[in-house]
Order: sequence, then structure tokens, then C-alpha cells
Amino acid sequence: MSISSALQTGVSGLRANSKAVGSISENIANSNTVGYRRGFAQMVTTTASGGSAEGVLSVEAVKQVDIATAGGLISTNSPTDLAIGGNGFFAVSLNPNDKVQTNYMLTRAGSFLPDEQGNLKNAAGYFLSGYPYGLDGSIGSVDRSSFKQMETVNVGNVNLSAGVTAAIKSFGNLPSQDTGLATPGAPFVTSSELFTALGESQRISFSWAPTTAANTWDLSISDQKGNALGGVTMEFSNSGPAAGSPLNYSNAISSATAPAAFSVDGNTGVATITLDNGVVPQEINITLGKPGAFDGISQFAGDFSLSFDRDGSSVGQLIRSEISEDGTLFGIFDNGMRRALYDIPVATVANPNGLVEVKGNAYRLSGETGSFSALQANSSTVGSINAGSLEASNVDIAQEMTDLIKAQRAFSTNAKVITTVDDMMDETISLAGLE
Repeated sequence: MSISSALQTGVSGLRANSKAVGSISENIANSNTVGYRRGFAQMVTTTASGGSAEGVLSVEAVKQVDIATAGGLISTNSPTDLAIGGNGFFAVSLNPNDKVQTNYMLTRAGSFLPDEQGNLKNAAGYFLSGYPYGLDGSIGSVDRSSFKQMETVNVGNVNLSAGVTAAIKSFGNLPSQDTGLATPGAPFVTSSELFTALGESQRISFSWAPTTAANTWDLSISDQKGNALGGVTMEFSNSGPAAGSPLNYSNAISSATAPAAFSVDGNTGVATITLDNGVVPQEINITLGKPGAFDGISQFAGDFSLSFDRDGSSVGQLIRSEISEDGTLFGIFDNGMRRALYDIPVATVANPNGLVEVKGNAYRLSGETGSFSALQANSSTVGSINAGSLEASNVDIAQEMTDLIKAQRAFSTNAKVITTVDDMMDETISLAGLE
């Protein structure tokens, strides 16, 4: 090796080890940065070809990122702080709801908080993406091999529209000992809440009157204003396996004034009332109990007890959110309703080392990443989402200090090579002058 070649080799070594020290310094500076992935310099020896430098050995530092190694989880008090327990990345975007493919990146940095519009945004300025649930409670068929059907997750501009009541189910017991008396006791009166199409809360009343006939009750139903809608006689079985269940329905009478109406299906034990609520009358099916079954009201000796389940709700405003391990973001509303709003997927690529690092601890897809998938969290191939947690960096300070010592020693060795070459050149020049 010539003196010139040795000098060039030493200079390349200095340059490469300087980059290595820079990577180590960056790792140490970001050791407390959420979701940070340590970088390191991979030393590569090359041989120049062509020109005056042909055959000269040189050293290059190629920066690599340790994407595969996860950091530890840190508990926080924020429900929108997210961490992935296992494999995968969050899908994020630089601009909210921009469908351009280049707008999307992957990250493990889950320090999300709502911005002024309610969009979940992490500390690096990236917006969390997910699949929105429809009003029917499903996300439908989505293409999980691309970003094109994702939307920015928003927890600010969410209101729950009113849900009209269409079904009421009754449960409970009528006291059998109160029937068959010469002088029956007073009726038991209960009521159930319902909601109109505008979200208005109303009530309908149920009057359960024992009769002089054993195991027989007269049911009367009235609307919010006390107007009678109709009534029916209920007889209960008193023997056999079906004892205590409805036996039959008779004497169904509608007292409602059109368009209000009342009817009873004796085969199913479902009473249908129609309320004069608005331009379109509101129809409600009330489950009383199928004959021979214990799916509604029963009659046994004991106390009176009756309760109702109904659908429908008033207009609701979002008060908080909850995120499950499978990535479902639920909205909790002030009307007591809980509804799925977004599916937050966990993204994977075939070759994570092919991801291109960008600012803010995020990564962009490249031609070397291979296939992309945005899967439901906590599945067999991707990790779970842990709400109220953040992933720490994967930097090991002890390892970084060890690497720093190695890089400094290598730097000193290359500097020594240059010093030696310099001395050799001085000696050569001196000898050339003596001649």
C-alpha cells in the first residue's frame, strides 16, 4: 500500500467513526423519547476502482435502525396514550384525512392527544388513522392492504343522534295469590321510558289488575298523557312444566284514536302500540311473554316485580373515550350510551428493515418493505393496543457507552494511522532533499 493510499484509508476511517459517534450521541439524546428506535453505524469496507484511487481500501458507515427491538411500556394517566404490546405499528398521517398514499407513515410513538378539532395527534405532529364504524355498528368490508379507506381518528366532533324506541321487553313476576279473590286488590302500575324520533323522553304506563278468576290479569296500557291505548286479558298456566308462564291472551281491545293503535299477537305474546308522535306515527313492539315460555312476564306466588328493557336513546354528546386491546375505540356519551367509533389497526410490513426513517420517529414505506397490512389489534400476527401506556425508546445507555468507547478507540487508531503516514511523508521528503 502506498503512502497516499494509507492516508486515504485513515481519512475514511475517521469519517466513518465520526458518523458512528454521531449515531451514538443521537441515541443517548433520545433515550427518553417515546417510541424512539436506536440507530447504529454499520461499518462497510470498500475498494475503489478506476482513476488514481484504484485499489484503495476505505471504510464507510452505513446507518441502520433497530426497528425490531421493542422498548418497555410506561403507564400514564391519559386514556389516549397508546402503546403496542408486540409486533406492528400505528398508521399515522401528516395531514388529516388526506388520501394521498405518501401522506401516511408508520410509528410506535403513541403519545396522542386531541387537537383543537378533536383529531388525535401525537407529539411529533402525526395524526392517528383508523377505520370508522357506521351507525349500524360495523366497519363493513375494508381494504386492509392499503391506507385508502382510513380516516383520521376524531374524538371531538362526535354526537350521537336520537334513537327512536321500537321495542320494549318486559320482565318480572305477577303475584298469583292476588288473583281469584272475591274482591281483587288494586292494580299494580308501572311505566317504561321511550324515546321519540326527536330524542324526546316519554313514558307509557302499564296497569296490571288482578281479576276474580284465578291466574288471570287485565292489562291496560296508556300513553304519556294518560290516554288509554288498549288492553288485554292474560291467563297464566297453573300446572305442569309451563306453570307460571303465559297460557293465553284474550279480549284484546284497542282504545286508541287513530293514528294511534293497539293490538296483541296471542301466538307470540307481543303487543304492538302505535303512538301519534309526529308526521310518522311511532310503532313499538312490547314483549309480554310467549305462551308456554319464560321469556317475559311470569306469575308465581310472591311479590310483584317488573322491569323493562328498551332500545332508543336521546341525543348524546361524547364525554370520553375508551380503547380496548383489539383497537376498538368506544365513545361514552352523556345519555349513557356506549358506541364503537373507530377500529385502530396495527400495521405490519413483510420487511420492517426496508422502512425509510423520517422525522418524528416515523417510517415511510418503500419498495423494499414488501407487503403492507393493517390488521385488527390483538390478533395472532400483531400485538395488542394498551391504552394509558407509552412505549419507551429501545436505547440501552450501557450499550451506547460501550459502543462510544469502541468508536473513540477506532477514531484514535485511524488518527494514529494518519499521524504515522504524515511522519513517513516528512521522512520521505527529508530523504529526497538529502539526495
